[in-house]
Amino acid sequence: MASRIRNILTMEPTEQTVTVEGWVKTKRDSKNLTFLEITDGSSFRGIQVIVDHDAEGTFDHLDAATTGSSVRIKGKLVASPGKNQSVEVQATQVDIIGEAPADSYPLQKKRHSFEFLREIAHLRPRTNTFGAVTRVRNALSFAIHRFFQEQGFMYIHTPIISASDCEGAGEMFQVTTLPMEKLPTQDGAVDYSRDFFGKQASLTVSGQLEAEIYALAMRDVYTFGPTFRAENSNTSRHLAEFWMIEPEMAFCTLEGDMELAEEFIKYILKYVLDHCPEDMDFFSKWIEKGVKESIQQVVDSKFQHVTYSKAVELLEKADRSFEYPIGWGEDLQSEHERYLTEEVFKGPVIVTDYPKEIKAFYMKLNEDNKTVRAMDVLVPRLGEIIGGSEREDHYDTLLKRIEEMNLNPEDYWWYLDLRRYGSVPHSGFGLGFERLVQYVTGMHNIRDVIPFPRTVKNAEF
Repeated sequence: MASRIRNILTMEPTEQTVTVEGWVKTKRDSKNLTFLEITDGSSFRGIQVIVDHDAEGTFDHLDAATTGSSVRIKGKLVASPGKNQSVEVQATQVDIIGEAPADSYPLQKKRHSFEFLREIAHLRPRTNTFGAVTRVRNALSFAIHRFFQEQGFMYIHTPIISASDCEGAGEMFQVTTLPMEKLPTQDGAVDYSRDFFGKQASLTVSGQLEAEIYALAMRDVYTFGPTFRAENSNTSRHLAEFWMIEPEMAFCTLEGDMELAEEFIKYILKYVLDHCPEDMDFFSKWIEKGVKESIQQVVDSKFQHVTYSKAVELLEKADRSFEYPIGWGEDLQSEHERYLTEEVFKGPVIVTDYPKEIKAFYMKLNEDNKTVRAMDVLVPRLGEIIGGSEREDHYDTLLKRIEEMNLNPEDYWWYLDLRRYGSVPHSGFGLGFERLVQYVTGMHNIRDVIPFPRTVKNAEF
């Protein structure tokens, strides 16, 4: 069985026989030699294979070993005289598994625009950039699970199909089996009683509410799964399908929520720096200068805290103008968040106690009856990376907030019930996974950090 290239690159070269399986990245011919760089996705670097045409071996159909073709190569692992590699393979046998004709294979050039690569999403993982994105995304996914498992959290699978709107936003994809060509109606409206679930159902925008059910039985839980928004925004920051990490903790106030969020961010950022150094070097050199160093700074920082009211005061006193004017009661925009982190606090900051009007119904009301126990974690270069809160644990207050938001209490009967039977202080937060990957890699468009982006008018792959 062939070894992964990342493992072969770390072996001591003793002229032992190795088998390399992968795809040809580059090919260069000289008088009697052919140089192949082979990759299999396991590491940023490929391995160099040298084919000596005069040496003993089986090199039939070597002309078909073009860029993009798949190969199986046997040979001796020897020390390499090259500057950028410690080992290379002297081939004794080259077998072509699958050809990639040079006249039609679209990845012949070394560099392609990201716009072009989105049109061939089935091939873009073979490029340097998207291979690196994939490895970083994988490392972050593993780090997220490892962090919560080490903390004793239970991984909960929350439903993808939901009858509740967590955010009250209304921008949800409907799920139905009703005939679109002739919808059944009653009193002029769609009769959802005849639908599969007997009521209107949608793809979830969050697993938070369901996670709270299990937090109030298992104490500490987390979700990590796909969520959906039917927001008609064709920008570099929006996806219709994306992944969310959402922990929920019982017997936990806002202070504990903030402490966990800081520890969590530092843990996963450090993990990717430790386990993907070559990929991070690539992003820091070619995608966003200094991204690796900026992430290290976050890992080494102590997150500072400021209330929303104080943050607005600082922004109003700023010796600069903003595209979006700021005043108490207005939501903070990215430019405001970046100003706070990059110019005022010079590092990560957690903003707390937002006006209730700009936050979700489930956030715990403060005694001033004007603000809620919410918190947003802001980091330089990005702004908000985590949003969370202490949840409202009093039945009457929660019911009033649901009604104030013009939501139907009957849709949240079970959520209200949790406040009737053994309610406790509990908190949680949400982290958009693609937003995290974008921040770590420095990639400028969120469509380039998810394998198959789903956006307005785009569901090709």
